[in-house]
Amino acid sequence: MSVPYTSPPALAPGARVALLAPAGPLSDNDDLERAKKNVRALGWEPHVSEHALSRDGYLAGGDASRLADLNAAIRDPRIDGIWCLRGGYGTMRILDGVDYESLRRAPKAIIGFSDITALHLAVRARSDIVSFHGPAARAELTPFSRQSLLRATSATSATAVARDPFTGDAPLTWLREGQATGRLEGGNLALLCALFGTPYAARVDGAILVLEDVNEPLYRIDRMLRQLILSGVLSRLAGLCFGAFTARGDENDAGAHTLDVLFNEAAAHVPGPVVSDAPVGHIPDQWTLPLGARAELSPARGLVLAVR
Repeated sequence: MSVPYTSPPALAPGARVALLAPAGPLSDNDDLERAKKNVRALGWEPHVSEHALSRDGYLAGGDASRLADLNAAIRDPRIDGIWCLRGGYGTMRILDGVDYESLRRAPKAIIGFSDITALHLAVRARSDIVSFHGPAARAELTPFSRQSLLRATSATSATAVARDPFTGDAPLTWLREGQATGRLEGGNLALLCALFGTPYAARVDGAILVLEDVNEPLYRIDRMLRQLILSGVLSRLAGLCFGAFTARGDENDAGAHTLDVLFNEAAAHVPGPVVSDAPVGHIPDQWTLPLGARAELSPARGLVLAVR
């Protein structure tokens, strides 16, 4: 990929990290307290956004208040990073109002996953910066997840290879062998598909695409992967990496259609390597991936960050 993405400054000890909810609401104040505890455990300083505990049905407050919190964190020179409290739904609703120009001028780390995929894709499409597909701030972090998050967000471009958060800590299942180098992209499959045809669509040409999802039965996963096949997305990739697809519900009527079958059908349309079982998604142990960073996928090394 020819787009020169910019890495945000590393989150050093004492970094000021904004906690905000651009999508779904928190369950209660315990979620927020756990998030603040997570920030402090990583050596950072939490800054809770004004509407972090707001609720409007399935949204964490109205669109205007969620957008205001996000833009305030982007524009505030005292804030070094943004850690989304949870996913859920709602990030797409505010994409048109995000201050991408301020983020481009002063990049800062953005961390989250699931519905936050919409924000990850948008900041690359409009601001050309690397962002971090990692656990929600309210999560109960395992040692695996904490280590990967800290190593990914504290690395600068000069130290990324030496402090690679992927090497050797999780075996991958190879569906199609080969070697590829490209920019990491992706996240939640449903959000990725929903944004095609918009100004915030993923830039997939030559990318290593990482996919995960939750609460999607097999036929919906099948439908979304068919969209990627029929639109030619998979044929334009350098490589494909399937993470976890959890809480799929009752599959008694799926017949011969299993998740492995769907993955192998998709792999046949990718010109480069394809792997599954990556620790990415709605699981306790998960990688933090610097989306937009160059990576290498190979049988000898697995998934590793590559030299820029």
